[in-house]
Amino acid sequence: MFEALGIQDKPTYIVKHLLSRKDQEFKLQVEACEFPVSEFDHRAHIRLAYVYLVEGGAELAVQRMRKALTALLKHAGVDPSQKYHETLTEAWILAVHHFMKNTDNSESADGFIEKNTVMLDSKIMMTHYSAEVLFSEQARQSFVEPNLDPIPGHGK
Repeated sequence: MFEALGIQDKPTYIVKHLLSRKDQEFKLQVEACEFPVSEFDHRAHIRLAYVYLVEGGAELAVQRMRKALTALLKHAGVDPSQKYHETLTEAWILAVHHFMKNTDNSESADGFIEKNTVMLDSKIMMTHYSAEVLFSEQARQSFVEPNLDPIPGHGK
């Protein structure tokens, strides 16, 4: 329809969420294994998820988060197979993605988190998973679908 006007029918992206310089520096520190592991708390996980989701989709964000977290653990001398948890990583990416879709806009990760403080409750995944499922070896190694309540915008 628009080809006659020289306009190609391509997807249009509306940017709702932005990254601050501090967000970009934070990401670079984490990826270079320069961010102190002792300070990489739940909020830092949410912040990095936000950064990766702003830069790309959920699938890519999961891949990038996995790579960053396992590299950070190895750098700290921690065996990723003992600490890294695939289901928690992917579930939180999906949760942050859900909140991003339902938040008008954000100038930074901190601004986004301030608008969605419920995400700071790290136990929120227990409303989606039983402890038996979430803390199983299978859930640690590969993504397991929630068995109590689907993650909004995802699932069966």
